[in-house]
Amino acid sequence: MSPTAAWFSVFAAGILELWAAIPLGFTLQLPPVATGICSALGSIVAAAVIIFFGKSFRNWLVQRFQRKNERKETTMSRVWKKYGIIGLGFLSPLLTGSPLGAAIGVSLGAEPRRLMLWMTLGIVFWSAVLTTALALGIMSYTSFI
Repeated sequence: MSPTAAWFSVFAAGILELWAAIPLGFTLQLPPVATGICSALGSIVAAAVIIFFGKSFRNWLVQRFQRKNERKETTMSRVWKKYGIIGLGFLSPLLTGSPLGAAIGVSLGAEPRRLMLWMTLGIVFWSAVLTTALALGIMSYTSFI
């Protein structure tokens, strides 16, 4: 696979799920920094599309998950009540994925620009943490072999 196709694959996987994009980058033998950047950019693009352009998709997601969780309080609604937009922005990329976290944030009444700022910071933070953890894990595994 060409390096450009590998980078695009990690970017596209980042749009869907940050947890999947980072191991994919390592599987495709991209450098850890490139893996982290491509996966973070994919997640940021997904969050931006949902926050600023995805009104009908966002409404569908909200209706789907509200019906499913009508009786019980969801994790994200507890995070919202306790930590507000900052907690939601930092935890949703890790717990629910950035597209769903963005939809939840907007449905809970978050101001789009502030939500995008905190989602971006959360995505960059978790991309760095997950990429570093995976790189260190691979390095320690290969040193034992």
